[in-house]
Amino acid sequence: MRVVALGYLVVLLLVPIVVILWRTFERGFVSFFEAISTPAAISALNLSLLIVAIVVPINVIFGVVTALALVRGRFPGRGLLQAVVDLPFAVSPIVVGVSLILLWGVNGWFGFLDEAGFRVIFGLPGMVLATIFVTLPFVVREVEPVLHEIGDEQEQAAATLGASKWQTFWRITLPAIRWGLTYGVVLTVARSLGEFGAVIMVSSGFPGVSQTLTLLVHSRYIDDHNTYGAYCAATLLMGIALVTLLLMTLLDRKRSNS
Repeated sequence: MRVVALGYLVVLLLVPIVVILWRTFERGFVSFFEAISTPAAISALNLSLLIVAIVVPINVIFGVVTALALVRGRFPGRGLLQAVVDLPFAVSPIVVGVSLILLWGVNGWFGFLDEAGFRVIFGLPGMVLATIFVTLPFVVREVEPVLHEIGDEQEQAAATLGASKWQTFWRITLPAIRWGLTYGVVLTVARSLGEFGAVIMVSSGFPGVSQTLTLLVHSRYIDDHNTYGAYCAATLLMGIALVTLLLMTLLDRKRSNS
């Protein structure tokens, strides 16, 4: 069984990664650096990081509030909210992009915003909305089981001693959920960096305007037929993802030891 499992992982994961790395560095590190330091590549990296910087705080706030509501609250529609949180896992990112166009496009429900000069689709706001949707469940699903595990006895004790809800959250709840929250943040970062399907639907794809690293890989490989440049951009994206996964592993070990 171990041989089958390892062989499966080698064929599906290790071999493609080795091929990408070999094609990337076959011309040397200097050529790789030149390929990822072009204005288009730098702009794509900056835009990807900007989207992450916007999406993560929004999802942290929404995720914590939603997890608290699902665990601590008892209200009509709670089951529906549970289903909505898991919706991004079931819906194709392409469908998400199409729905955003129908809502925020020129002929959509909120098309008047575009006519007023506030462009959502084919701009940064649309890309942020698409990324928020596909990364919505991660913080919620990491924090929710932690809240179930710790219970609410300490929170009730703090309220009995006269602490406000805000003081209780900052001094009791937040420290207790910090590892689950951190884990959710890391997953959100990783998914935000690698999202393609929803983003390509709401992006113009113009270099230096609305082209993320994933769109840069697609553009170089499909449009420009620059296979080497696509491999270099993919390696840069893979390197950032690898750092994120290593951070997640270290945090998981630290959480297990604490």
